[in-house]
Amino acid sequence: MLKRYLLLVKPGIVFGNLISVAGGFFLASRGDIDLALFVATALGVSLVIASGCVFNNYIDRDIDQKMERTRNRVMVKGLVSPAHAIVYACVLGIAGVALLYLATNLLAVMLVLMGFVVYVGVYSLWMKRHSVYGTLVGSLSGAAPPVVGYCAVSNEFDMGAAILLLIFSLWQMPHSYAIAIFRFNDYQAANIPVLPVIKGISAAKRHIVLYIAAFIVATLMLTISGYAGYNYFVVAALSGAYWLWMGVSGYKAVDDRVWARKLFVFSIVTITMLSVMMSVDFQSSNPHQVLVTSINHLCNQFMDIEKGFCSVVAARI
Repeated sequence: MLKRYLLLVKPGIVFGNLISVAGGFFLASRGDIDLALFVATALGVSLVIASGCVFNNYIDRDIDQKMERTRNRVMVKGLVSPAHAIVYACVLGIAGVALLYLATNLLAVMLVLMGFVVYVGVYSLWMKRHSVYGTLVGSLSGAAPPVVGYCAVSNEFDMGAAILLLIFSLWQMPHSYAIAIFRFNDYQAANIPVLPVIKGISAAKRHIVLYIAAFIVATLMLTISGYAGYNYFVVAALSGAYWLWMGVSGYKAVDDRVWARKLFVFSIVTITMLSVMMSVDFQSSNPHQVLVTSINHLCNQFMDIEKGFCSVVAARI
């Protein structure tokens, strides 16, 4: 019985998002880690994500039975009643939000609620079934966990939070398109309007390459903006370059499904490595302070040069 309810929360998705939460949290902490805050943030976000997954299982139970990879899910097989699933989802969600409210700050709570509403209300209930842009909208909810982790520490939506949102949103796109390609028949059978089904696999390949290129730029911005260190920069550049190469190689792929599955697997490797690296290789100083200090230093140097130049001119006069 317990296993059925555990499967409803999609443990793999919860765990994967937990890694990204840790990445955002430790990046913002800059070595000054509040362990109690981290545990509360990680548990709170995990509960909300679990709630969203249960709601998704409830909402998608009609189309899940049409797809090979989902036809054995708990809701499809009737192992948990719809009423029990709804109650279960509500309890998980309320518990998660309450924990975040008590342990973190209002910004983190608002961000996790935004991610939940986008995933359950906008994506699962409507856009997944009716629009090719469903993946794009859904990517915003997928990017929420690391931003919540970051803002739980910083209590402000600054440049670092914005870059994290951009990184994880961009990552979602090629990751999701890869799934839609190697599960093409499933999505077609369920009549889900993902890009590969609506516009074709060739169009999806072009989008994958463009999104990976944009993703690389976004990942490097963490170091350029003074949030992450140079070890992170090297890992981001190398993993991003290899992922881009894999994307480009798709144009000549003999078997699109084999290629897409490999691209999907490496997407998980890439985002996991980046989450780990931003956790351990951060800039210890506040990036804004670094920028202000650098500007002040340049201004002082300019003033010294100006004074020296004026002294020379005055001496000659």
